[in-house]
Amino acid sequence: MGFIQGEGRTQGTLFPVRLDDFIPEDHVCRVIDAFVHRLNMEQLGFIRAEAAETGRPGYDPRDLLKLYLYGYLQQIRSSRRLEAECQRNVEVMWLLGRLCPDHKSIAEFRRLHRTAVVETGAELICFARSAGLVRGEWIAIDGSKFRAVSSAQGVHERRGLERYLENMETADCEDEPVIENNVVASALEKLRNHPEPEVRLMHTAHGEIPAYNVQTAVDAQHALIVAQQVSDEVNDTRSLLPMAEAAQAAVGKPIMNVVADAGYSNGEQASACEAKGIIPHVPAHRGVNTQGDGTLFDRTKFSYQEQSDTMLCPAGHELRRRHSNARATVYASQAAVCGACPLKSQCTVSSRRLVKRHLHEGALQRMHARATAAAMRLRRSTVEHPFATLKYRIFGHPRFLLRGLRGAQTEISIAVMVYNLKRMMKVIGAKQMCAALASV
Repeated sequence: MGFIQGEGRTQGTLFPVRLDDFIPEDHVCRVIDAFVHRLNMEQLGFIRAEAAETGRPGYDPRDLLKLYLYGYLQQIRSSRRLEAECQRNVEVMWLLGRLCPDHKSIAEFRRLHRTAVVETGAELICFARSAGLVRGEWIAIDGSKFRAVSSAQGVHERRGLERYLENMETADCEDEPVIENNVVASALEKLRNHPEPEVRLMHTAHGEIPAYNVQTAVDAQHALIVAQQVSDEVNDTRSLLPMAEAAQAAVGKPIMNVVADAGYSNGEQASACEAKGIIPHVPAHRGVNTQGDGTLFDRTKFSYQEQSDTMLCPAGHELRRRHSNARATVYASQAAVCGACPLKSQCTVSSRRLVKRHLHEGALQRMHARATAAAMRLRRSTVEHPFATLKYRIFGHPRFLLRGLRGAQTEISIAVMVYNLKRMMKVIGAKQMCAALASV
């Protein structure tokens, strides 16, 4: 018995006459085409959105945007690989009308339209709102590290140059002898031309690597990413308010609930969120009890008296305000009162007890009380899956191809658009989405 035989290479075939017959009605290419077709490219900031009357014709930015959306959907981010797909991939041929732009034109489009790509992602969220796919009642915020193009050695070299220039400036101010000007000029030139001037070393599960911190805000209704931002912050403590404000602007609702993990614990930001009508649900990350190696009363045993601005100790005595700094207010008891207190051995080993109270203690306590087990389950089920999809289903591996914060932001903006398109297709279907895009 022989093998299954294919057709001969010289045999005539009857392929479909139209290229359109190769693309099913519910194919993602039709969704991408419908989405890009409805965009006002000039208003979004795309260059040459209208054809010039003179000069050599260029590629329509709509075609190159379609190419990038399709490429990221298929884990193809390199401009050279996208060029190859234009010459061999039937789906890309349909999407671009058999156009075959060279890799330089493809790469240049992504470099020139960084801001426009971000605005296009916001336009997709506007469509999702109009289609009822974004409710905006609960928003989950989280951050994750994506490896940058730079190496750890490159980051250390940049740090060394920065420290060297700082030392030279200090020595110059103190009128100390310094190295020749040409050496300083050379260091300045190297620092100015460093390929990754913003990247920092960040701790990840794979150790300390050059990376950027990618922040996302995800709507809990259908797990759509409504806002995203790339930063060089090594942790998330200062990202709660910016991401909450970005999500608030995206969903167009003045009051919403924001849930995040303990990495976002920040009293000042929690207080600012409440002032803007945003309700944070975040576990407060507080220091452990260090009083007497944990054997003495913790600060939680002391209650704050708002009217008198004092602290009340477990024995019922008042601790009065002593001084304040940028973060906390210190309250102190009287030595004579502490000396006669029967609970002194459980409270302090010094002559009197000092207690610190955070300047935004009230906001921290309210935020912590709202961070219930149900809220934390909602956070996990909402925000963690999108990051896994971005890293391993769209990027292929969590590493940027473009340099700098702006380059990383461009890549994340395209990837988030692709994720949202996939998610919306999953929720309402490709045909229905094409019809909705055409009607809006």
